[in-house]
Amino acid sequence: EEGRTEMSESGTQLFARLEARRCLKDVEPRLFADDGGPDRGEVVEVYGPEGTGKTELLYHLLCRCVLPEAAGGLEVDVVFVDTDYSLDMFRLASVLDSRLNAGGSAGSDDAVLRSCLSRLLVVRCSSSSQLLLTLHFLETTLSSRPRAALLLIDSISAFYWSDRSEGGASVAKQEEKLSRCSELLGRLLRDYRITIFATCHPIRRGSNGPPSSSEADRSHLCRAWQRLVTHRLVCSRQEAQHNPANGDEGSGEQRNWQVFTVHCSSWTGTKGSRVSSFRVTDGGVEFIWTPRPPPDLSAVL
Repeated sequence: EEGRTEMSESGTQLFARLEARRCLKDVEPRLFADDGGPDRGEVVEVYGPEGTGKTELLYHLLCRCVLPEAAGGLEVDVVFVDTDYSLDMFRLASVLDSRLNAGGSAGSDDAVLRSCLSRLLVVRCSSSSQLLLTLHFLETTLSSRPRAALLLIDSISAFYWSDRSEGGASVAKQEEKLSRCSELLGRLLRDYRITIFATCHPIRRGSNGPPSSSEADRSHLCRAWQRLVTHRLVCSRQEAQHNPANGDEGSGEQRNWQVFTVHCSSWTGTKGSRVSSFRVTDGGVEFIWTPRPPPDLSAVL
């Protein structure tokens, strides 16, 4: 009987692996290079200090995924692992409602909103040990939800300092839990072909003067995690008046809105980089058109 149970579970897992999950390469074309969005089994690290729009960007991607296709969404399930306890369900529901109304979705009422939220599973973790257990149990979740295509983690670096304190002087001990989490994530990517977006905060480990720009933008997380990352979005904040797209000179409101910049780098598929800008409104993230640089014809001539 025990053997039969094990075979049944393995068959369920095999079915889930073979089930075609939605590819998310088109989740947000304005963030990635042409046709360079994350494919199945790929990881996007959303990197930047606090206040650079990372969580709002996750809300934007989350809404895009859970919205119905009739409203411009992808209509897939999303798992949100909240390690910073920063997920604001009221804010998320407000953005969803705005998107439904903007999309002219017939019957954009409470029933449609509830249907969108039913595609979202939220898990909160307060330690790396809890995160490790959560990732273990996610295999069962993904097996039972073949429409689950996106895993969001906000943030993957939340327990860096507590793990470092517990690990003492040994770097291996400091990185042990995150390394194990990364191994589990690698298994989920391989077996269930999901896509992962995870935020990451800058970690300043030295105290002798301000870090250089290259130092500030470099991830200090363990190598096991860094090996998983295939795309990187580096978020920063700038003043709205520096953005030439804000051409409404007479609008003080336009000039005072905060503008965020995202620099995307990709190492798989369509390799390359892209810079985009957005601002955060009551209805969520609103991208600002930025002219692309002219192509370099010298390489062709």
